Amino acid sequence: MKARQLDIFNFLNKFNPASMILLASNENPLGMPESARRAAASALEGAGNYPDSNGTALKNALAARLDVPADWLTLGSGSSEILQLAAQVSLKPGEGVVYSQYGFIVYAQAAAHAHAHSTVVPSRDFGHDLDAMRAAIGDDTRLVFVANPNNPTGTFIDAAPLLAFLQSVPSHVTVLLDEAYTEYLSPAQRYDSIAWVRRLPNLIVARTFSKAFGLAGLRIGYGVSQPGLTARMNAHRPRFNVTTPAQAAAVAALGDADFLARTYELNTAGRDQLAAGFKELGLAYIPSSGNFLMVQVGDAQTVHARLLAAGIEVSLLDPYGLPQWLRVSVGLPEQNSALLAALR
Repeated sequence: MKARQLDIFNFLNKFNPASMILLASNENPLGMPESARRAAASALEGAGNYPDSNGTALKNALAARLDVPADWLTLGSGSSEILQLAAQVSLKPGEGVVYSQYGFIVYAQAAAHAHAHSTVVPSRDFGHDLDAMRAAIGDDTRLVFVANPNNPTGTFIDAAPLLAFLQSVPSHVTVLLDEAYTEYLSPAQRYDSIAWVRRLPNLIVARTFSKAFGLAGLRIGYGVSQPGLTARMNAHRPRFNVTTPAQAAAVAALGDADFLARTYELNTAGRDQLAAGFKELGLAYIPSSGNFLMVQVGDAQTVHARLLAAGIEVSLLDPYGLPQWLRVSVGLPEQNSALLAALR
């Protein structure tokens, strides 16, 4: 075992991971809302029975929130399962998928699982080059992934160019608009993608309860699309893919406006805190619209190992071809301060 790997192995075995500052997976530092915790605990009383395979209560709550029929909704074990389902229903072996360089790593996995081939379009300023992506759509392309904001870079596409791109995609090509971090957008950035779904039968909007809603460990997300796509995804969806406690917690979290407002305010302030700290340290970073920032540290492997030794976990970006960069999730103010102090 290499010396650096051995150091990390020894560290993880010496210290209790529960005492670490976890800034690697873009989780909500507030944790699960108390309303969702109570709902999940109450739902455990019925855990001896299988979950509602249709997720009726949650779909009804989402339908009311989004103003769409319940049969426009697909529930997933996290939004990652929605991405996988989109690939399953859109692709045949040998057909094509288009997504941006530095796009979420699950896009490549979904394409591989469907035995499709991927066209990875070079990024523009670490974000999507929509003109190049449109040009990359070929005769065999059947699926396009777009993330807004993008993970891991945090880049954002304004509404007007995004809508123009969606409208330009041929109707036989499915577009998956990945909005896992949409709740972190500023009021000036927000747009109504659900209205776009009403106009575009080839569009799926994927969202999650793992980030702003604080339910990462319960694995629950959803997709919104017109009935044709939704019926196909639900036909491929595992019957009991979302547990009873997860469904109950999601209904409660969806109605907890105070928690969501606190989350947004904490994240906005924390993101500014980290950005100011990186600037003070002379570290380049990418302005982010999510709950994380990507920062350039040079030898990221060494910095990552030394942060682990200080009890702080962040995310390496080698799988994205970004060996000089780390992704840092926004934490509580004192966690952000500890990260900056360790870097200093």
